[in-house]
Amino acid sequence: MRSERRRVAEPEASQPKAGDRWLRAQLVLALLLIAFWLLWSGQFVPLLLVLGALSSLLVVYIVKRMGYFDTRIHALRYNFRLIGFWLWLLREIVRSSIEVARVVLSMPLRLSTEVVEVPVGDLDAVDQALLGNSITLTPGTLTVDTREDRLVVHALTAAGAQSLRDGEMKRRVIALRRAKAA
Repeated sequence: MRSERRRVAEPEASQPKAGDRWLRAQLVLALLLIAFWLLWSGQFVPLLLVLGALSSLLVVYIVKRMGYFDTRIHALRYNFRLIGFWLWLLREIVRSSIEVARVVLSMPLRLSTEVVEVPVGDLDAVDQALLGNSITLTPGTLTVDTREDRLVVHALTAAGAQSLRDGEMKRRVIALRRAKAA
């Protein structure tokens, strides 16, 4: 007699419900806002702590009323890949700042400006905004226009234009999206 193993389905109670997911997203947003308030204010006076907490909760309430948590595309999805992306972006900002300083301070100026089109048809609206803003944050590059399937970017140097063509930043944004889907 052969014994068969059956997979027992997990009870539905162990699966996170949609309401729990949105509540968790609201809690994460509130905690992030409070943490940034503390970080940027540098003041630990009780009145300011209470005002910071209240203003953070007010922002969460307004965002909830706007329906921000109602759709999946705008849902807050934080994970360790996002922190890794921020660290990588910070490194790119520092590296690009040094390169732009070299170009601007050298005599004669070695500018080789280019306009590059970055294809983004495979990205959703949030990822397109993240990519465009990340490009603009990086010194020496500026997203000057957004179109349905591409971003138009001005690059100060040929090296900056080539790095956009290589698509490393876009690959990292896509990796974030894969992490969000998982």
